[in-house]
Amino acid sequence: MALKLMKGCEAIAEAAIQAGCRYFFGYPITPQNDIPEYMSLRLPQVGGCFLQAESELAAINMVYGASGAGARVMTSSSSPGISLKQEGISTIAAAELPCVIVNMMRGGPGLGNIQASQGDYFQAVKGGGHGDYHPIVIAPSSIQETVNMMGKAFDLADDYRIPVIILADGLIGQMMEPVEMPNNPDPVKKDKPWAATGYVPGGKKQRAIINSLYIETEDLDVLHTRLSATYDRIQANEIMVETYNTEGAEFILCAYGTVARVCKAAVRICAEQGVKVGLVRPITLWPFPTEAVHNAVAQESVKGVLTVEVSDGQMYEDIRLAVNGCKPTEFMGKAGSAIPAAEDIAERIMNMRRA
Repeated sequence: MALKLMKGCEAIAEAAIQAGCRYFFGYPITPQNDIPEYMSLRLPQVGGCFLQAESELAAINMVYGASGAGARVMTSSSSPGISLKQEGISTIAAAELPCVIVNMMRGGPGLGNIQASQGDYFQAVKGGGHGDYHPIVIAPSSIQETVNMMGKAFDLADDYRIPVIILADGLIGQMMEPVEMPNNPDPVKKDKPWAATGYVPGGKKQRAIINSLYIETEDLDVLHTRLSATYDRIQANEIMVETYNTEGAEFILCAYGTVARVCKAAVRICAEQGVKVGLVRPITLWPFPTEAVHNAVAQESVKGVLTVEVSDGQMYEDIRLAVNGCKPTEFMGKAGSAIPAAEDIAERIMNMRRA
């Protein structure tokens, strides 16, 4: 298909429809409002259902119901709204239901502001609700990559019966870029024998029970054993990471999302000054590419590691665990919405080199 100039939120919504999403439940909050607005127009055109819920709590529980009936379903929100959905996300994880959740991160804590941020890393990758669970977390760095990831997100959700979070910042949602949209008018439907699609006594299909309440300790232990096995399979098979210019690098940058694009510009600035710098960009934040980070920084040529985020250093904790003390590590970033410039990142690298 030809390239088309699209706003990020609208491109994400269309990509979800092309991936077979036919149900969307959400509630307005900036900077993701263009997603439900677009869905309200397009879903009826393809025989789907758009519903603006009375609250974020209602929206995520509608997702639970639609997913339990076997539908491909999505919701979207921004940081404070995702916080309100956390109990529902935990319940969806316990019920082993697939869904896709888009979070266009804005500044926090609290209501914060409506500008781009990366302050929801902990909430997403550590399981923001109660109990021991993981969603798969995908962090694209461009509109095109987000579009490309939507189909994979729905497939991963169905394959592992797990919530998948697309963790993007407000810049990706609000900027415009040329994108090539997949043309998939008839997506392949996954077989979901576990779904509650109706029960006929004496029929071939067993009664489906969608549940997250386990009164007996032994029963809850069975669930967690099954979930743990699922998470092990995901960690073994679904890690996605980009390594850029890392071979023989003197310094390694670590960043995700839009900030990783700024870091690539910093890599080029450093190259003009005769310093080779590489970038490791986690695409899946969970499962985290620990081995890829460690291998990149463990090279003999590497003198130091700089993690860059628009947060107080949330991913930095996972980077330090991956580096495991083998090289000096530093952090650059601020909480809120202050995105560092490429020139400032390059200057920080030069200061590390002079130290």
